[in-house]
Amino acid sequence: MNYTVDNIGEVVFHHQEDIQIRFNDVDVLGHVNNAIQLNYFDYGKMKYFETLKKRKINWQESDLVIVNLNVDFYCPVFMGDDIKVKTKVYEIGKKSVKLLQVLYDEKSRTIKSICHSVMCGFDPKTNTSVLISDEWKDLIHSFED
Repeated sequence: MNYTVDNIGEVVFHHQEDIQIRFNDVDVLGHVNNAIQLNYFDYGKMKYFETLKKRKINWQESDLVIVNLNVDFYCPVFMGDDIKVKTKVYEIGKKSVKLLQVLYDEKSRTIKSICHSVMCGFDPKTNTSVLISDEWKDLIHSFED
């Protein structure tokens, strides 16, 4: 499903992280550069999966990699905004998981951007895609259900 500002209110997010906006995130127009927002989404994904595993993850040995990102930018993010990144896995396939993320300004209650991403199972030793492990499936289902 493709979520937009029109239907994102239907989604229940069980995970969110505060984002610290740094001076160098802001461009000459006074707002956070769109490319920097991808870093915020990456941070949200990392913290989401660490929450599921209840520990830090060694991403160099990870069995999940990003294979697709699509971001819709709705409003600029400014230095003084109170930004949260909300993350949810909303679909699990044989070799992939689909994530939905939102950058949300808590003060103004404004959705700044929405990211749809796909991660696939990955074997770093062979550089090939693999099935999503039962461990990930169980962790995601127990967290999201």
